[in-house]
Amino acid sequence: MEAFFDLLNSYWNDEAILRRVLVGLSATTIFILGIGLTVLIMNLTSPVRRRMGLGGDAPPVKDPLMIRVTTALGPVASYILPQKEMERHNVTRQLARAGFRSPQALQVFYATKTLLAVALPMLVVISSRWFPEIETRSTFTYAMVAAGIGLLGPNIVLRKLVERRIKSLRNAFPDALDLLVVCVEAGLGLAAAIQRVADELDVSHPELAFELSTVSAEVRAGMPREQALRNLADRTGVPDIRGLVGLLVQTMRFGTSVSDALRVYSDEFRDKRMQRAEEQAAKMGTMLIFPLVLCMFPVFFIVAIGPAVLRISAWIASK
Repeated sequence: MEAFFDLLNSYWNDEAILRRVLVGLSATTIFILGIGLTVLIMNLTSPVRRRMGLGGDAPPVKDPLMIRVTTALGPVASYILPQKEMERHNVTRQLARAGFRSPQALQVFYATKTLLAVALPMLVVISSRWFPEIETRSTFTYAMVAAGIGLLGPNIVLRKLVERRIKSLRNAFPDALDLLVVCVEAGLGLAAAIQRVADELDVSHPELAFELSTVSAEVRAGMPREQALRNLADRTGVPDIRGLVGLLVQTMRFGTSVSDALRVYSDEFRDKRMQRAEEQAAKMGTMLIFPLVLCMFPVFFIVAIGPAVLRISAWIASK
């Protein structure tokens, strides 16, 4: 790889050679993209491949579009997916925290990255024909930047989606905790209380309601409650939910009262929420400095000093 970069640097000032390199890379990219599209179309139209995609021990997919996408990506999945199992696990967990729970989410994510990494440089090269003033060296640089955006852009979007969903779950957690305390103190068991809270939050906070419903479904399916609660903390990634799960696991392990533990955690969480609000209020004064200096003060000076400046300018002009 270093030798390749050294070769490019040696011919960087030669416009003809750089143009040939760019044309060759573009032709290779178009050729590979054509082969990939041909394979995808052949797999989409193959009834045998589609029937094989529907078989096996995998859960049935109700969406016909997802069936076609999964069937088409089957032969090329080993080339676009990461080889390390740890990286696959981390990306799958990030997709789950963003709300993408489909078994094909990992394949679709990396297929999107590959498509953007190929299509964006091609779009830059094709668009450069309408801008003849742009040099070939600049076109090559823009194409590399576009490829980098295609590779890194989906990761940034995924990170933003995860942060937004975690924020939504964190905002809904206080209401769920108060309802959970009321249900447990009313005599319901933990699993029944979680399902009751999920039903009550289905309209106001659907994302947290879905997570709680998943916990209830796992418990009804025979999974131990400790494992179901740990799965909830791992799926959401919210520190407050992780703390509640740790508290409930310790309570069930040592046989103490669940309602008392929830009441204590509710009081502590209410104090923590108040401290967080006070911290945000204390930061507000510092955060308002920049809007005041950039927006309010210039207008104030124009209104207050502007007439005097105009009079002085008119007086100087009259002299």
